[in-house]
Amino acid sequence: MTRLFGTDGVRGVANEKLTATLAYNLGRAGAFCLTDEIHSAKILIAKDTRVSGDMLESAMVAGICSVGAEAVVACTLPTSAVAYLTKLMGYDAGVMISASHNTVEYNGIKFFNSSGYKLADEIEDRIEKIINNNCADVPMPTGISVGRRIRMKKAAQEYIDYIVSVAEGNLDGLKVVLDCANGAASEVAPWVFKLLGAEVLPYYNMPDGNNINDHCGSTHPDQLARLVSELGADVGLAFDGDADRLIAVDEHGIIVDGDKIMAVCALDRKKRGLLNRDTLVATVMSNMGVEATLKKNGVEMLRTDVGDRYVLEKMLEGGYNMGGEQSGHVIFLDDNTTGDGILSGVHLLRVMKREEKALSRLVRNIEIYPQVLVNARVSEDKKYGYMDDEVIQKEVKELEREFDGKGRVLIRTSGTEPLVRVMIEGKDKAVITKQAVKIARLVEQRLK
Repeated sequence: MTRLFGTDGVRGVANEKLTATLAYNLGRAGAFCLTDEIHSAKILIAKDTRVSGDMLESAMVAGICSVGAEAVVACTLPTSAVAYLTKLMGYDAGVMISASHNTVEYNGIKFFNSSGYKLADEIEDRIEKIINNNCADVPMPTGISVGRRIRMKKAAQEYIDYIVSVAEGNLDGLKVVLDCANGAASEVAPWVFKLLGAEVLPYYNMPDGNNINDHCGSTHPDQLARLVSELGADVGLAFDGDADRLIAVDEHGIIVDGDKIMAVCALDRKKRGLLNRDTLVATVMSNMGVEATLKKNGVEMLRTDVGDRYVLEKMLEGGYNMGGEQSGHVIFLDDNTTGDGILSGVHLLRVMKREEKALSRLVRNIEIYPQVLVNARVSEDKKYGYMDDEVIQKEVKELEREFDGKGRVLIRTSGTEPLVRVMIEGKDKAVITKQAVKIARLVEQRLK
């Protein structure tokens, strides 16, 4: 049986895989598992702007109230605001209803514990086990013991005030274009940057329930690049649907991905003595060129599996305070417990202000090796077989020997499709493209 929880909660097509019934059961099982005194428990719920959010929120509220807990509804907020407010207000848990960067037909549900962290695998497994058992052992109180739904007023303002408070200065003189992805950043992001003194030009900030991530946001930064160039702005910031990712654009309309954003901020923190153990935690997808640049400047990069939860686990385990992903999830652990696109944007622009440099100058010396990704279509039941296939592994090892530390091969399996992804990184794009195609075809032959 496929595990219900993925790397970022429960996700799927709304009303198909992620039904109101499943959301109701997640509310019941989650409230039961995450609260000590269920009759006095409070669980915060927020959502992004997609149309299915109302349906899933109502079902979650019903599930939470059905076990006697209180559902505190904050309406539309970024994911990071849910994590922050759950901890700030002393709630027993938080719930974010969002499918992040995915298109409108998808939605998702992710939980945070009382400290604002995503749940450990064992807690998710316990919730899933309860649901698979039809919530048989979950209480069903009656009368005055049934929970209630209440509205959290000024939730967005609490979050906005907090982000402004950790900015370490203003953004006066910067002209900033914001791409809010018609998502959860649409209201709060423009206010944050205006309060910090920037000239703000917000776009894709008119959500209608159906246009979230629709050719905009962090997965479509080309739109932002065009706007920055046309409007003569100093910088552009693109968020995703729940605003936990950031992709930037420099003053020339050149895209600056999560790797470069992390490098700029990590080097700034190293310079100011604020980077714990002079280390940045990243994933296996982060560029070798970025790693080499950091190393030249006295910063070590540690790598984890793909997924911000694995980055966070490594950070907590080793006492590191900064990490993230090439896709734009950046965690500033001194400020929040999860990736926060708006906070990342504030920190990036503050580096520009402190250094009195344009973004293009800050990233100019960050080396980027070409990366080529080729998908191999394989049988669903064999897609993990590349790990034990001697022929595939021999080919990979021989190629890495040829690279001699100046390139690498990364093979990953898709969690949702019968695909094996072959990524090769190196200094010569023509060479790595040829090799990526060669290995991908070999994977298809061996695992068809």
